[in-house]
Amino acid sequence: MPELIPALKQDEILKMVSSAAQRISLEYYDKEPVLIGVLKGSFVFLSDLVRHLSIPVKIDFIAVSSYGSSVSSSEEIRLTKHHDIEIKDRDILIVEDIIDTGLTISFIINYLQSFHPKSIKICTLIDKHERRKVNINIDFKCHVVKNGFFVGYGLDFAEKFRELPDIYKLNFNQRSIS
Repeated sequence: MPELIPALKQDEILKMVSSAAQRISLEYYDKEPVLIGVLKGSFVFLSDLVRHLSIPVKIDFIAVSSYGSSVSSSEEIRLTKHHDIEIKDRDILIVEDIIDTGLTISFIINYLQSFHPKSIKICTLIDKHERRKVNINIDFKCHVVKNGFFVGYGLDFAEKFRELPDIYKLNFNQRSIS
């Protein structure tokens, strides 16, 4: 079992989320954007984010798969749930838990652009640069890290640890990998 190293406490996370929500509310003050959460990791973040917004929004979800039970992306991205709301000529805000390589968010942007939205912007809880392969403009980010694998507050490792209220960095030693 990997060791959990505290990275962000719940109160720190909520301050970051509140700050991002204020910036988003200002950006979309006269609009009603469609927030599209990327399942499963973003559901906790999206829930808190929406409660801190001061603007009306529509909410939808998509699901993609690229990690499985590994700590690194397979780079084979599959859409496993399509959005339900009509997004043509709408302002879209993609809400992600973490952006790592950039491949998944690029895939999502390309997919959503095929429906001709008015605009697409990105909001992420964690912007991680360690393995970035695609240059991505992230419009709203709560926290920036250089490296590590993070769990808690919706983020998982092999479907574990999502329920933790804080965010932890996983420390993998030789015994935990085998």
